[in-house]
Amino acid sequence: MNSTYVRRITLLASILLGFLPAQPSMAQTNAQAPGGTGQCRIESADYKGWQAQQMSNSWVRLTVVPENGGRMMQVNFAGHEYLFVNPKLAGKHMSPTQNRWFNYGGDKIWLLPEGNGDEQHWVGNSDLLDDGPFAIKKVSEGQHCEIELTSLPDPQTGIQITRSIRLDADSPRIAFHVNMKNISGHPLDWSMQSVSQYDTGSATDPAHGNRDFWAFTPANPSSSYLNRYHVRFGPAENPAASVREDGLFTVHYAHLAAELWVDSTEGWVALVDGTSHYAMVERFTYDEHNPYPGKASVIFWTNGPELRLNNDGVASVSGEPDGSPFYMEGEVNSPMCHLRPGQSCIFETEWFPTRAGNEFHGVRDPGLVIRPLSATSSASGKVKLSGSFGVFFPGKLVTYFYDAHGGSIGHVPLLQVSPTDPVSLDMDASSEGQPARVSLHLEDETGLDRGSFGEVPITATGGH
Repeated sequence: MNSTYVRRITLLASILLGFLPAQPSMAQTNAQAPGGTGQCRIESADYKGWQAQQMSNSWVRLTVVPENGGRMMQVNFAGHEYLFVNPKLAGKHMSPTQNRWFNYGGDKIWLLPEGNGDEQHWVGNSDLLDDGPFAIKKVSEGQHCEIELTSLPDPQTGIQITRSIRLDADSPRIAFHVNMKNISGHPLDWSMQSVSQYDTGSATDPAHGNRDFWAFTPANPSSSYLNRYHVRFGPAENPAASVREDGLFTVHYAHLAAELWVDSTEGWVALVDGTSHYAMVERFTYDEHNPYPGKASVIFWTNGPELRLNNDGVASVSGEPDGSPFYMEGEVNSPMCHLRPGQSCIFETEWFPTRAGNEFHGVRDPGLVIRPLSATSSASGKVKLSGSFGVFFPGKLVTYFYDAHGGSIGHVPLLQVSPTDPVSLDMDASSEGQPARVSLHLEDETGLDRGSFGEVPITATGGH
C-alpha cells in the first residue's frame, strides 16, 4: 500500500471521527427508546464496538457504520433486529485488500457484473467500495432525518458512490438514494446492487438456522429463464426454491450456499420471518427500457456450506469458515448504466418494516397481505369482512362499497392500525344501497389514501 493512499485513508478517518461526538456507553445506547416525540433524530452511538450514527423515530432505529464501507449495519423495528452482524468481526475494521473479503454483515452497495475475467467485471473482495471508509454528512434532522455517505474515488472501477438514507418522523419507511459517478476519463458500464444480509439464525438455538424464514418476489410471466428463475450457484434441483401457483417466486431458507436470479418486473421483494412474524419489504422501480446484469433485477443468496466436485467427480461439502453463518441476502439490482466521464446514474429503493403471519399472499401499495380480503353478505344486510395484513403506515382502514354498475355507494372507516401490529380483520360493515363489491384502503394519519389491499365481490353467505 503506497504512502499517498495511506494518507488519504487517514485523512478521511479523521474527518469521520470529527463528525462523531463523545460516545455514550453501550448500556446507555440500548436503553434509549427511539422516537416518541414526533421527531426524527440522528445521534452518535457505540454499536458493538464500532463508532456509529443512529437515525431514529418512534418506529425504527437505523445504525450506520461509515468506516466499514458506509454500511447500514442494523435496522431495529419495534425491538426486532433484521440484519445479520458477524460476531467474529464486531467492532473491527480491516484495511481494504484485494486478497480477502471481510464480511461484517449489514447492508451495503456493490457493483455488477461480478467476476475476475476482465476490467468490465467487479472483482469484489475488500476494496474501497466494499470496505473503505465513507465520509458522512448530516443533511437534515427533525421532521425527517437524512444522512449522506460518500466513498473514496475508486481507481480500480472508476466509480465513486454517494448514498443518502432518509427516515421520516411519521412512519417506519426508509428511503435510499444512490448516486454512482464515473470519476475516470473514459466511458464505463456498471450496475448498482443493494445487498442486504438478513439474519436467519435461530433465536433459541444459535447452532441452528431459522426453519421458517422465507423470501418472495413476483416471477416474470415472460421470463427469460428456464423455470422463470436461474440457478447461478448451488444445486440445480433445489427444493428450497420454487414458483408458486400464484406466480410468486419463493425461497425457503436452507443452510446451503445457493444463488438464485429472478428477472422480476413488479418492483418488490419481501423477506418474511415466520417465527417472529416480522417482515421487510424492499421496493424498487423496474426499468423495462434498459438491460439488467444477466437479466436479473433480483438475486437471493442463501448462505451455508458449499457443495463441490473434485477433479475425480467426488462430491464434498466445504468447511470454509464463512460457510457457517446463518443469513440470507436479498439483492436488488439497478439496470446497467452507461456513463461518460463525469456522468452519474441514480438508483432509488425504499424499505418497509412491518408485521407478518403464517401465510403470505403478496404485497400491495399500503402493506403486505397475510390472508386475502374476503366479503360476504348476511341476511341482516351487513357485509362481513375478513383478512389479515401488515401495514406500512399508521392510520385507519377504510372500506369502499360499489354497486353492481360500479357506482360508489359510500365508504366506512373500520379501525385504527399500526405497522407494529398485524391486522386481523373480522367484522361487519353496513352500507347504503345494494353493494356488489368492496375495496379495502389504508388512510394514513394525515388522511392520505395509501392504496388498496384488494377489491373483491361480495358473495352470499355460503356462496362461492
